[in-house]
Amino acid sequence: MIRVVVVDDHPVVRDGLRGMLSAADDIEVVGEAADGAEAVAVVAAVRPDVVLMDLRMPGVDGVTAIGRLRGEPARVLVLTTYDTDSDVLPAIKAGATGYLLKDTPRDELFRAVRSAARGEAVLSPSVATRLVGQVRSPAAEPLSDREIEVLGLIARGCTNREAATRLFISEATVKTHLVHVYAKLGVKDRASAVAAAYERGLLGS
Repeated sequence: MIRVVVVDDHPVVRDGLRGMLSAADDIEVVGEAADGAEAVAVVAAVRPDVVLMDLRMPGVDGVTAIGRLRGEPARVLVLTTYDTDSDVLPAIKAGATGYLLKDTPRDELFRAVRSAARGEAVLSPSVATRLVGQVRSPAAEPLSDREIEVLGLIARGCTNREAATRLFISEATVKTHLVHVYAKLGVKDRASAVAAAYERGLLGS
């Protein structure tokens, strides 16, 4: 039997997955968790083969939990609604064996659980396409020291004018730096630029 732990903050989803998986003769749900912290504790207690992990949960999220489970023999199979780069890439980097969307048909989910238990990578088509695109796309141009300075001030709440004053440059130059930052980070506004910079470790913790 393949022993599975289901992790999702919605009880109805956990119930649905338990009922669905019970239809497979070789799969058994041996535990459930409503967030990442609980997932880590449950996995340590029941020692499953596969963890079906949601990503966006209150408290400890799925990606953090995946990272904490790296030392466990259990394979983590992400099962979520989201397939954006900001969800997929961190989950894979954290150690997820596979990544599926919640609209995956039942038989495909069964196959994915069996494959994950064998240590095989399992990706939904849309996720596979995103990862291939990431591999094929050229590496992003790094931010210059001045661009990081400007972005750091923006992150601390400075306006363009205040940033210009602190750096002894014109407000127009600050705007130009920000345009370059947006292009390099693949974002469209200040808030997204700051978030992306923190995510990539450009602005420290």
